[in-house]
Amino acid sequence: MPAEPITAAQLFERFFAPHYPPDALADLAAMRASDANPAGNPSILAQIEHAAEVFARLAPGAFDAPDLGLDFSDASVHRLGAALTRERRDAWLSPAGGAGGARGTRGTSTASGAGEPSMLVTLVTHGALYVGACVVKNHGGKWQVRRPLWESLVRLESSAGTGDLALFQWWLKALSDEEIDRGRLVDRYRTHVEVPTFDAERLPVIAAGDRRIPRLAKVRYDTLYKHLRAHLPELRSVGEDFPSPERFEEMAFKSMEFALLGGGRMLLMHGATAEGVHLFWLDANGFAKSAYYPADSFPAHVVQVEGQKIRVIVPVRGETQAHEMLWWGA
Repeated sequence: MPAEPITAAQLFERFFAPHYPPDALADLAAMRASDANPAGNPSILAQIEHAAEVFARLAPGAFDAPDLGLDFSDASVHRLGAALTRERRDAWLSPAGGAGGARGTRGTSTASGAGEPSMLVTLVTHGALYVGACVVKNHGGKWQVRRPLWESLVRLESSAGTGDLALFQWWLKALSDEEIDRGRLVDRYRTHVEVPTFDAERLPVIAAGDRRIPRLAKVRYDTLYKHLRAHLPELRSVGEDFPSPERFEEMAFKSMEFALLGGGRMLLMHGATAEGVHLFWLDANGFAKSAYYPADSFPAHVVQVEGQKIRVIVPVRGETQAHEMLWWGA
């Protein structure tokens, strides 16, 4: 029989719960909502910073990646997420890889009697604080201290509002069978940190935001190029990372629609294929990012622009789904 899927809850119960104070385990929700540093003691924040630094030194060896480059940059979180593979996780879960980890620091001390933390526990508890430290350093996040310290949140204020980022939960989910092959640690960092704090106002204006670009009914790579040259000549190129002519033809778009966003700082192109809806964001340098939503072929999808946000409405199995994001893309 195939092994049961490894879930985030199973990882927590087996590996991490033994290192929690009994009163915290008795009411996890209350613990996760309670400020463990109401007086703002700087020594506690120093413990968090120290734990993050320990991870930056420990992780290259644990990941067998000497060039991991954990320099507290956003890019380092992307490198870290890419190194978080199923093979690496399974090695940490094995008896040989799961035991005898490095000692926890004062900042991530474990419950009395729990024993020496495994490599998995050491990496995840310190790694959560490392990712949080990147948010604090690069985006002005504020620590919301919890007990134990690896449960601490980072409060981030951005164009999307104010949110508390649960970095430890991000790690547990990313290590589960459901997510281990999908790079979700990086996806969450991008979605909840980088996109909301992106300074879109610094993008150069391509054209006046009220310019209307007609719908393109017959979509081929060459007709798209001519259409953009005729209606948005200021956009000199679709960029090197835009789908190749061959890939674009394979998509077989039924039509293509256009909208200038952010006062003309980005062009949104969106169109439906037989399988779903594709969106492409282009700035003055061309292709910036894309998104894809599976959808029924009828009725047609709708893109609504409302202030700082856009809403993509698609039909899925006869029901309507709405996806909302900031105008510069998910």
